[in-house]
Amino acid sequence: LRGPFINPRESSTLELCIAAAKMGRRGIQKHLKRLNAPKHWMLGKLDGVWAPHPSPGPHKLRECLPLVVLLRNRLKYALTRKETSLICMQRLVKIDGKVRTDINYPAGFMDVVSIDKTNQNFRLLFDVKGRFSTTPIDAEEAKFKLCKVKKVSVGPKGIPVIVTHDGRTIRYPDPAIKVNDTVKFNVETGKIEEFVKFEPGNKCMITGGKNLGRIGIVEHREKHPGSFDIVHVKDTRGHKFATRLSNIFILGKGNNSLVKVPRGGGVRLSTLEQRDRRLGKE
Repeated sequence: LRGPFINPRESSTLELCIAAAKMGRRGIQKHLKRLNAPKHWMLGKLDGVWAPHPSPGPHKLRECLPLVVLLRNRLKYALTRKETSLICMQRLVKIDGKVRTDINYPAGFMDVVSIDKTNQNFRLLFDVKGRFSTTPIDAEEAKFKLCKVKKVSVGPKGIPVIVTHDGRTIRYPDPAIKVNDTVKFNVETGKIEEFVKFEPGNKCMITGGKNLGRIGIVEHREKHPGSFDIVHVKDTRGHKFATRLSNIFILGKGNNSLVKVPRGGGVRLSTLEQRDRRLGKE
């Protein structure tokens, strides 16, 4: 505190409040207003003042989906925040094979959500409008997830490690694995089963930018030293688009995908095509 020491026993409530205000806040913000929440959560702006503030975790605040929004607003397992808390405290919800009881836990891209009591598994992917899509998967596919390699380095005692997009540090990887490659990670054993190189001709999904959620084939990469490398992609309809290298997530070798993709195959439709599909003309 700046100024003279304040004795709590001899000071008024107003003085204590002023002293507390001068101290400031400890750590990160604990609250999030609904109007400031990410738009892809799709929370109604008239449904209240506050939104769930995601806990610190493997995914960023603007790029995650809190467990309470996932269970209540997407999967419709609960009607209220209280019901979501009761579900989680019964240890019924698993993220990547681990029980999570924090209703603000930040689930994110490629995470596997398992609910054993209903025998259902979902994978969080993006749709072509940039929103999280809960793609139903079978129990066999729920055993693994894909992780993009963000960093390759040597750790303490000379142990080689890779760091993935969801904050995992995996020791003793294959020496052929480089940055921007994708590894197939077994969530039960914690081991890498296989990997796919970042190279032209492979299938990818866009995880950022205005093309978020689109799926296509990598055509070529433009290198711009000192700036952002640009990757050109072509989807199944022949539409071409470009995005930054950091937004590319390899899904599989060639035209094959290691995971089940959302409905629509990651192809963005024009406004007229969306209208015709809604009217049932296609």
